[in-house]
Amino acid sequence: MKTNFFAIVALLLFAGAASAQSMDKWPALKDLHTVMSQTFHPAEEGNLEPIKTRSEELMHKSAALLKSDVPADFRTNAILNSAEKLQLKTKAIHKLVTSKASDAEITKALSQAHDIFHEIVGLCTGEKH
Repeated sequence: MKTNFFAIVALLLFAGAASAQSMDKWPALKDLHTVMSQTFHPAEEGNLEPIKTRSEELMHKSAALLKSDVPADFRTNAILNSAEKLQLKTKAIHKLVTSKASDAEITKALSQAHDIFHEIVGLCTGEKH
């Protein structure tokens, strides 16, 4: 039982380190992560004010990800396709916010964008998210 616990802790630490390395290699991904985390995590707790005030910023950070200098080892079809999906999803979120969509619709779209973001990070680190 103790061995399993330590193995799980070690795996989580390794995964966090791999994710951090990916973001260090790709500054635009790190910039996007900042806005994503500052808008998604409050929304998980029912606070949509951050996404409502920063949806345009999230959309621009997502667009900047595709326009950035993508590190060669991240320039794969899977990563670039996921980045395009994220750009479209964040654009849709901004449209939902500006059209005064329901909180449920915004939360659902933000959750989908968050999943796509983690898909990208997983592809960069070679992990499944």
